[in-house]
Amino acid sequence: MKNLMIAAVLSLGTMTAFAQEENVAEEAATAVEETATDATEAAEETATEAVATQDDFSEVAAEELPESVTAAVSKNYPTASIDKAYVNEANQYKLEVSLEDGTAGTLYADENGNWIEM
Repeated sequence: MKNLMIAAVLSLGTMTAFAQEENVAEEAATAVEETATDATEAAEETATEAVATQDDFSEVAAEELPESVTAAVSKNYPTASIDKAYVNEANQYKLEVSLEDGTAGTLYADENGNWIEM
């Protein structure tokens, strides 16, 4: 009978220890999820800021582009035509161009006709 009581006490003590370990594991998993959520939210905010920066362009007529910009397009992309043009406050130009073969793309240039990466 004594052995039965000792076995019961040891079993109860062991179960309690495993339950505490499970709670610690659940808390750690929750902390990891919260950190991942925070990182995702921060990345989304950064992406939103990057899009907002690029969207600061205002549309202008292709005829209003500086000669240096149109000359750079003609020189580097002789078969390209400028479909739309945009300018921002820093006098950087966003050009939507299409080639004779049907491909299209976006180019960025400064007011001197130098290509820039955005």
